[in-house]
Amino acid sequence: MTSLAFSASGAAEAAGATHLPALVADQVASKIFAKDATLWGPDAESESAIRLGWVETPQVSAPLVADIVALRSAFEAEGISHIVLCGMGGSSLAPEVITATAGVELTVLDSTEPGQVRAAVADRLARTAIVVSSKSGSTLETDSQRRIFEQEFTAAGIDAKSRIVIVTDPGSPLDKSAREAGYRKVFNADPNVGGRYSGLTAFGLVPSGLAGVDAQALLDSAEEAAEMLRDDDTGNIGLRLGAALGGTSPLRDKIVIVDEGSGIVGFADWAEQLIAESTGKLGTGVLPVVADPGSPEVTGGAADVLVVRLVAGDADVELRANEVSIAGDLGAQMMVWEFAVAVAGRLLGINPFDQPDVEAAKVAARGLLDATPAPTPALFTDGAIEVRTANDDAGWLAGASTAGEALDALLGTLPANGYLSVQAYLDRLANAPLAGVRDELAAATGRPVTFGWGPRFLHSTGQFHKGGPAIGVFLQVTGAAAEDLAIPDRPFTFGELISAQAAGDAQVLADHGRPVLRLHLTDVATGVEQLKTVVAALAGRRTDA
Repeated sequence: MTSLAFSASGAAEAAGATHLPALVADQVASKIFAKDATLWGPDAESESAIRLGWVETPQVSAPLVADIVALRSAFEAEGISHIVLCGMGGSSLAPEVITATAGVELTVLDSTEPGQVRAAVADRLARTAIVVSSKSGSTLETDSQRRIFEQEFTAAGIDAKSRIVIVTDPGSPLDKSAREAGYRKVFNADPNVGGRYSGLTAFGLVPSGLAGVDAQALLDSAEEAAEMLRDDDTGNIGLRLGAALGGTSPLRDKIVIVDEGSGIVGFADWAEQLIAESTGKLGTGVLPVVADPGSPEVTGGAADVLVVRLVAGDADVELRANEVSIAGDLGAQMMVWEFAVAVAGRLLGINPFDQPDVEAAKVAARGLLDATPAPTPALFTDGAIEVRTANDDAGWLAGASTAGEALDALLGTLPANGYLSVQAYLDRLANAPLAGVRDELAAATGRPVTFGWGPRFLHSTGQFHKGGPAIGVFLQVTGAAAEDLAIPDRPFTFGELISAQAAGDAQVLADHGRPVLRLHLTDVATGVEQLKTVVAALAGRRTDA
């Protein structure tokens, strides 16, 4: 295992000096591993009591490995060499990091965008098996994805049941229906582990292992880290990271995570969900921001920002003020961050294991699908961009007549301690370059900017947007599907589903008093290029000013 290493400076170092003695005296580390549900207060106790199974995942998950290897060998013997994961949030983020870090191919379908779904279904279908992952067993996106794959397998003369693997909690609706349907294999995950903590359970291991990852090595690394984390000692890296994340004073509530050669691909995206969904509630929390080494948030030195640098174990690290560096291989890092976020939750005074605001957007989307209302009319159209808002009182948009002016007006509502969230309900593979606007907007505003692909972020940072501090402003980008795609045996299409998800979340945000600007691209390719030009021009004007 790559040796774990940690260092801190400034506010993060001071947070350790302040909180570590009490964390050690209260035996927080050993009590977490003893699954003591009282650590987060009486209000959190009932939820914590059924969400601490992650501390023993290296042991509990070990028996899965043989079954995964056997199924992978059987697939290989049948000529099946392409694994597609249909999953959202905690069911997809960990496998994506695990396989990318191992250099193993896994197609992650975590979208309802028609083009992205169609591309996944059309890719090597004859050699494909799918893993359908849903903790609740009722996730609308994954059910829709399963339906389209099952239809296309059958149309191609393939026995669909032999190509479908299920990962779900025991007793879930999907567990029951999958067994009745006779799908190839049903893996049950530990029900005492929440979705964002499930990377080392069946949700992370099954798709990764079927794709070719050595799952046992991942568990071994996590187990070695767990042995160190259970120590009530001021040198405990998990306690030190937890103190830095949740214990700075005043609270540096924007955690900018930047990879500087850690060797782990995409770890910040996984940590983003873990932090945001665990801490963003009751009007508090710390906002994770995924950035690059040269991003404005990393170099800007804002008073409410803490920079966490993911580095290689042999790196010679020189920290600037108010920074943290951490090194370790993937299994160890996953265990450390899960532990540290639980510690941060204690310091913040919240329950790190619930997600009370995630369901709101799902309910709103389902309501829109049932009602099939007319779309919100555009305020005006600028080229390939229709400008809309979900706010009933959008006086901040008064006078805007171009997309650039509308965006400038939205940024004008950004509080001094706020953040901008960009949410793109587009094909995240075909339109990946759009994410480049994140750095430009951060430079233009001087504030942290997050970028999420919809609807996947709804199962992740969406909790923070509604439950965290009310300091966010939201730029939503949607697009007209060039060609829609029907969902078998459902009265709505993929295009209608993603539109309802976007509109539902925008309405929930507006109902919470958040400013929401929606830019709808009438032609996605043209609109993306226009939006990039608009952002570049706006960033230039604001930076010059």
